[in-house]
Amino acid sequence: MNALRHMIAALALLAPMATPGWAQEAVRSFGPAGAQTRLLLRTTTDIAIFAPTVEAFLATQPGLAIDFEQWGSNDLYAITMAECAASDPKADIVISSGVHQMVRLVNDGCAAPYRSAQTALLPPELRWRDEIWGISREPAVMVYNRRLVPEAEVPRTRFDLLDLLRPSASRYAGRVATYDIEESGLGFLFAFMDSQEASTFGALMEAFGRSGAVATCCSAEIIAGVAEGRYFMAYNVLGSYARTQAARNPDLGIVHPADYTLVLSRAALFPGEEVAPEAGRFLDFVLSTDGQLAMGRNHLTGVHPGDGEAAEDPAELDSVSRLIALTPALLVALDKHKRAGFIRRWRETFSRQTP
Repeated sequence: MNALRHMIAALALLAPMATPGWAQEAVRSFGPAGAQTRLLLRTTTDIAIFAPTVEAFLATQPGLAIDFEQWGSNDLYAITMAECAASDPKADIVISSGVHQMVRLVNDGCAAPYRSAQTALLPPELRWRDEIWGISREPAVMVYNRRLVPEAEVPRTRFDLLDLLRPSASRYAGRVATYDIEESGLGFLFAFMDSQEASTFGALMEAFGRSGAVATCCSAEIIAGVAEGRYFMAYNVLGSYARTQAARNPDLGIVHPADYTLVLSRAALFPGEEVAPEAGRFLDFVLSTDGQLAMGRNHLTGVHPGDGEAAEDPAELDSVSRLIALTPALLVALDKHKRAGFIRRWRETFSRQTP
């Protein structure tokens, strides 16, 4: 992108988005204020989680700055798609946990191709058409408050969670939280993948609805609610965020469900038709050993064995993990009729409450 466009993008960080309904969650600039070259990074990753990686990259790139915009997955998808339709992409690189939405952007011709030695090292399930790449491996976990959930009652599987919620007078009624799938693209994806993977899905949704479970957004807020005791436990939250908060709070316990554990790889793409050289270098850094180690400082597990921070129990996680591959199969989750039917079923069976 040219210097003028970057100047406009940088100034936009100082003011709210003008487009109704779309809103950044947070913004921050990294690197020298007077940098001649700036990259605009839009991502669903919390600034605090991704900052060490951005700073490590910029330490190798004197004179470069990165304007970081943190977005919710649905809004990030909407603005990226709208700019694609207008042939006016603003961002240099987009990284999202809503990987089904990212695959749709690639499928609709909204991403530029890029090839490098680093991208070539990725397994086939983490790259598609040389236009989308997985940069991490993050399990979907259950989180619980050790002070409020006796060790004997900690659910190790979805069947165990069902057993906790089944009694009409369950002490866990209204005390279990998960994503609101209408507000969170990631929450929708996890729920949709559960519906394809688990025989327990229907029963679990019914139990959530009957017990008054809370649907809310987002990973950091849900986990904070568990830590504070507003919720006793949470279902299907990102393990990277859970481990970051658990490292500071010994009251937080984490469970990788033993029946199966979904594993997400955050997806990166370059909007538009061309890749800025600096943006390509950023992706290559993220995929390099140094970049993966930088991400591991905040529990973003690496895409290659030995990179980043290992899982709490790699052998156990590997035996039950179900990686969400970045393939056209994810487009099914965005089929208009399937999505509408899935959300309708969610509304009918899930009791939405104000947390």
